[in-house]
Amino acid sequence: MKKTAMFIFAIALCSSSVRAQQPEIVQWNAGFPFDGVAEDVPATMQKIFSNLGPAAAAYVGSAWLVKGPNTTAGGNEEFIALPFKSAKAAHVEQIRAAVQWESGAKQVRLSLYSDSSGHPGTLLAGPVTVKNLQTFYTCCKLATANLTTGFAITAGTQYWIVADTPSSGTGSDFSGAWSFVPSKIKVGADTGTGWYWFQGDEEPAGAVYGTIP
Repeated sequence: MKKTAMFIFAIALCSSSVRAQQPEIVQWNAGFPFDGVAEDVPATMQKIFSNLGPAAAAYVGSAWLVKGPNTTAGGNEEFIALPFKSAKAAHVEQIRAAVQWESGAKQVRLSLYSDSSGHPGTLLAGPVTVKNLQTFYTCCKLATANLTTGFAITAGTQYWIVADTPSSGTGSDFSGAWSFVPSKIKVGADTGTGWYWFQGDEEPAGAVYGTIP
């Protein structure tokens, strides 16, 4: 049986103000070991970033909720973002995220954003609409977004993988979840009033692939 719970964060900031609305997490006991999936690196690409574990533990059975503004699942809009850096200059061609569907349109958007004072800033590539998502609290497929052209990123610079929905129309009623890997890091969130970051204990599970000159 799954349960929804509020997660208390050490820090939740936007500019100089503290947000009252905090993102939600969801946990479940699905009756099977949640083993994740092995990383299958595309033959024409190289791994730029990944926090996914090995085949036996790629990610875990808890997640940040992701909800569009017109969700019928209850609660507020909630978008989630994962920060990453590349050790080398690279071109991002593919984004993967452990985002799953629960209700509404069976699709979510994945994008690449710049960093702005520690939270997502400017849209750099995407959004790519990923359809036919895996159902929430089943195992074990990653949402995969292929960019139409590779986007050049700089070594050592922070970027963000963003999971969100349109503000209206098809997909704006999406409700789902982005599964964790256990880690203390900064996480980005937008609960309807703009992006901010907080210090979380769980990192959204994802990976970035492309070419490294």
